[in-house]
Amino acid sequence: MDRTERRARLTGCYTTIPTLFKDEPGYPLNLDGIRQHVRFLIDGGLRTGTGVLLAAGAAGDFSTLTFDERITVAETVIAAADGRIPVAMGAQSTSTLELVRLAKAAERIGADYIQVSPPFYFSHTEGDFYEYVLAAADAADVGLIIYNTYWASMGVTTSLVEKLVDVPNVDSLKWSAPDTIQFSFEEVVQGYADRFSIIDNQSRFALSHMLGARAIEIHIANHWPQWAVALWGLLEAQQYQQAQSEIMRVLLPYMRLWDRMETYTSGDGYLDKLCMELVGLPSSRNRPPTRDVREQFREDARTMLLATGVPNVMPA
Repeated sequence: MDRTERRARLTGCYTTIPTLFKDEPGYPLNLDGIRQHVRFLIDGGLRTGTGVLLAAGAAGDFSTLTFDERITVAETVIAAADGRIPVAMGAQSTSTLELVRLAKAAERIGADYIQVSPPFYFSHTEGDFYEYVLAAADAADVGLIIYNTYWASMGVTTSLVEKLVDVPNVDSLKWSAPDTIQFSFEEVVQGYADRFSIIDNQSRFALSHMLGARAIEIHIANHWPQWAVALWGLLEAQQYQQAQSEIMRVLLPYMRLWDRMETYTSGDGYLDKLCMELVGLPSSRNRPPTRDVREQFREDARTMLLATGVPNVMPA
């Protein structure tokens, strides 16, 4: 698949699949639950043109998975998707050698893309990260999504983005930027929308779509894909006022609850899993050290889902 086709397919609701575990010692993978969830998302309208699935990303518990588990989770999502929707595999790592192994594995199992962030823990330089990306690009024929995780690692600057334009299989920027820097988010979206498929990771969906973004990071798709696909349709129809009203009505309460939960535990994806449980989907806790949020926040999540009109919420 050439670069133009890969970019064209990277559009719609970019949805991180939570990795499901069994409530047993060691929390083994629940692959059957993951398969059922992927079918639910596709039945709900996520497919090529309206979405992309991310397996083993941050909300997919990548940081608590072994290397082999990361590949198994991605392989399970790819098989369940069965070519109906593109699949990216999370490839965040602190090691270039592991990144290369992940890229090669992604190509072997048929992933369309890998998601790559600057390595975390050490204060790496732009030169370090550029060579890190080149190593992944040279290792495998798979598209690269560059994720600007400035809150956990070095931030990707516009000067570095300009260099990444020339790396043949860098297809996308999953973009957010510190709000303390005026217009840094908008500048990159508008300036590079014709050279990358931009994924809005900052929930400024109406604005970013006006500026040329082609995808939106949308957690709500995990429990309400129909709403996410309808929101994408509003954006594609340039009905921006209606889209923004929906964002405020549905996404804002979700993010407020997530903010409250962040004072209780760390990690990612735990609210996705709780909402999935409340609409009758297979679910689980996150692996430790993220604490189990289910008992403490179940009723708050149920109230939020009912208030925003989510269908088929399980009774208390």
